Amino acid sequence: MAKLTMKNQTGKSAASIELPDDYFGMTPNKAVMHQVVVAQLAHRRAGTQKTKGRAEVRGGGKKPFSQKGTGNARQGSIRAPQFVGGAVTLGPTPRKYSQRTPKKMVQLALRSALSDRAQDGKLVVVDSWSFDKPSAKAGSAALAALGTTGDVLVVVTSADSNVAKSLRNLDHVQVVVTSELNAYDVLVNDWVVFSQDSLPKANGGAK
Repeated sequence: MAKLTMKNQTGKSAASIELPDDYFGMTPNKAVMHQVVVAQLAHRRAGTQKTKGRAEVRGGGKKPFSQKGTGNARQGSIRAPQFVGGAVTLGPTPRKYSQRTPKKMVQLALRSALSDRAQDGKLVVVDSWSFDKPSAKAGSAALAALGTTGDVLVVVTSADSNVAKSLRNLDHVQVVVTSELNAYDVLVNDWVVFSQDSLPKANGGAK
C-alpha cells in the first residue's frame, strides 16, 4: 500500500495513512473508464425529442391543385416534407439512450479514475472536518489551505452535513457522498478530497 500524509483543515501535515492498492494503486484502465463515462452520460439523455411525420401533421387533406394542366410538379398535399409547415422526413423519435454497464466494470472505472488522480498527486485526505456550523467562507478557506486549485471534488459521509453545506455553493467545487462517488465525477474534476472517514477501504467501499 502507498502511503500519503494526511492534512488537517488548516493545511498542516498530520499523520500518514496507507492507501489501499485496489483503489489507488492500480494501473488505470482507460478503455473501461471511457466506456463507463460514455454510458453514464448517455443515461442522462432524456430521449424525448420528437418531430411529426406525414400521418401526424395537421392539415393538407385537399390536393393543392390539379394533377395535370398546371405545368407544376404533381403534389398531393401541402403538408408534404418539401413544403413549409409540412412533415419531417426521418426526424427524431423518442428512444432510450441508456447502455447496460456491468457493476464490475463500473467499479473498475472508479478505481482506475481514483488511481489516476493519486498517481498525479491530485489526491488529498483530511484527517477530519470541523465545521461547527455551515459557512461558505470557512469552506473556501479550508480548500485554499489544502492547496487545491481548479475544479475540486469533495467526498463526504452522510454525517458531514455541515461540511456539505459549507462547500456545495462554492465555485468549481462539487460535493458528493460516498455512495454517489463515480468515475465521471472523479475524472471531470482536477482534485479529489477525502476525509479519513470517507476514504474507500481495502476490499470494500467507503463508510
